Amino acid sequence: MFRIEAEVDKERRDLLRSRLRDTNTAASPVLAALRGTPAERELPLHVWALDGTGALAGGLVGHTWTTWLHVAYLWVDERHRGAGLGSRLLARAERLAVTERGCHGARLETWDFQAPDFYRRHGYKIVCAIPDYPPGVTEYTLLKPLR
Repeated sequence: MFRIEAEVDKERRDLLRSRLRDTNTAASPVLAALRGTPAERELPLHVWALDGTGALAGGLVGHTWTTWLHVAYLWVDERHRGAGLGSRLLARAERLAVTERGCHGARLETWDFQAPDFYRRHGYKIVCAIPDYPPGVTEYTLLKPLR
């Protein structure tokens, strides 16, 4: 007999995460080899563009994990769009991921009204499309090999 509960519980969440991590580590030699190494942890990777006054003109927020760059956010202020700033931010993050973190791939998610074509022009390939996520919008997952 089980009691099923639906509530936010940070202590149980942490316990579940720990147990899942242990289960995954036991099942995967790759994950087991990562345990206790610097590559096991996600490391933030942020790149900022500031205008002449020091105000935020754009930025990229992501992290690296194992040998992957994960781009979470890329934004350029409307006044600076079309001038290549987004391309420069993305290129800098990719370069840092390769040269300083040993990454060989990049991944990200974007919606259909955001920037899938921008990323495709920069060598990313769509590997997944989720229609109606959220309703009326398609979310794409894109990957790019880094060299």
